[in-house]
Amino acid sequence: MTAPADLLPDKTPVISAPAWIAVDWGTSQLRLWVMDARNKVIDRITSDRGMSRLGAQDYEPTLLGLLDGHLSSGDSSDADPIPVICCGMAGSRQGWAEAPYAAAPCPPPGISDATMPRTQDPRLEVYLLPGIKTADPADVMRGEETQIAGFLAQMNGLGEPQIICLPGTHSKWARLDRGQVTTFTTFMTGEMFTLLQGQSVLRHCVSGDGWDDAAFKQAVAETFAAPSGISAQLFRLRADALLSGQSPETARARLSGLLIGAELAAAQTYWSGKPVAVLGTDALARCYETALSTLGCVPQRVDGETLTLAGLSAAYDQLQKSRTP
Repeated sequence: MTAPADLLPDKTPVISAPAWIAVDWGTSQLRLWVMDARNKVIDRITSDRGMSRLGAQDYEPTLLGLLDGHLSSGDSSDADPIPVICCGMAGSRQGWAEAPYAAAPCPPPGISDATMPRTQDPRLEVYLLPGIKTADPADVMRGEETQIAGFLAQMNGLGEPQIICLPGTHSKWARLDRGQVTTFTTFMTGEMFTLLQGQSVLRHCVSGDGWDDAAFKQAVAETFAAPSGISAQLFRLRADALLSGQSPETARARLSGLLIGAELAAAQTYWSGKPVAVLGTDALARCYETALSTLGCVPQRVDGETLTLAGLSAAYDQLQKSRTP
């Protein structure tokens, strides 16, 4: 199979032969790590070939194009195939092949739960890790469970309950107990921010960048104290711009603060009076850290990419153990 012509991966030079491939396949982006047998990164590859741009038939050619130079030449069946362990949207119903959800309470799904899509190239052996679901209330996660697996691996599966915040387009709050995800809740806070900033009447007064940290903290406190008034508080951003000249940067920070404050009010049963870990190091994760600190909770912040790799590495270790006589 040949790769699509528009594959333009961001690559670094090849160092040594790979033992396996770690993949985080998102909706809009793809992150791929070429790994050695000690779970050290040989190469990191990024692409915009996320799930939203692919049909089921496109996943294998995408991998082959991105891994050019890392796979053995030709399609000889003499060499062992290289394991490719994927988390995220490749295992969704609209992805490569559906990896059915595990039902909480449960530990993060491992390699024994993975779905193996059929591949045409014998050099690839692909595993799609499942997500997690709850039935009542209905909720799902796909990809975040691998970060949670990495968190548990790094924390040695602490027995006491843990509270995890996973910021994102759809942020998640999860409760862990004795290595299991017991409950979780998803909030559309990030998507609401994007829609309000770009497609509502607020687009005329909210900037695309810039920040006002004091305004953000104040907005968090306001909507946390009175979350039922968020609709009126949101429109006030427009009125303040018209009547008092509120800057677009301040409006942007306040918009974010109002939405995150409302989320923290709804998620209060998760985090109030409890130790919290925020998984991520980007600007959004820092916003959640600041918001929680404003409300008297000082969270631990952990690098999200490190945890994703730790979770995928744990799955690879499980695969190796399953093959040991």
